[in-house]
Amino acid sequence: MAPLNEEQLQQIRGERKEQIMEAALKVFARRGIIGTKMSLIATEAGISPGLLYRYFKSKDELFNTLVQNAMKESVSEIGNIYHLPGSPMDKIKILTEHILDESGQLYFLLVHQARTSEEVPEETKQLIEQHSLDTFVDLLESLFIEGQKNGEIAAGDPRKLIASYYTVLSGLMTLNIHGEDSYHMPEVDRLLRIISAD
Repeated sequence: MAPLNEEQLQQIRGERKEQIMEAALKVFARRGIIGTKMSLIATEAGISPGLLYRYFKSKDELFNTLVQNAMKESVSEIGNIYHLPGSPMDKIKILTEHILDESGQLYFLLVHQARTSEEVPEETKQLIEQHSLDTFVDLLESLFIEGQKNGEIAAGDPRKLIASYYTVLSGLMTLNIHGEDSYHMPEVDRLLRIISAD
């Protein structure tokens, strides 16, 4: 069997790092930074703790990397809905479906843990400050205003409506923080009635 070349080794390293980050996202989102140990992440990833430390020096480094990715993905995802076809409400529905799917929920819960835990690394606290709730309200404001103008979205202060929208999503996901099979997420159309003009 021929030895692996550098490109193949890099691909294997990249896949392993991704495997670790997916496992860590699940553990951190459900247990928070305080309740997570590197050994739990290694078990979830199906690797040894020693191998885990080859990729991330500490739990704090791994947590911060995940929060950074979550913020970048969230900003990008919200920005991308403006390029989708359909009305403002159609776009908000697609965004809501994405937030509520399994990977969206995990990222949302991770950020919730980062915002509410006092034990997060200083670097993560700074990242959270840079991406306050206002950042995400700002990203949706013009879409909500457009929806109000065309009669789809309820009248009123769009920023308060957006804050209510995020609050409901956050509450729903924290209700199901442990991913229980008996919990049933409400249908997206029903959820969107809180912002609908109907």
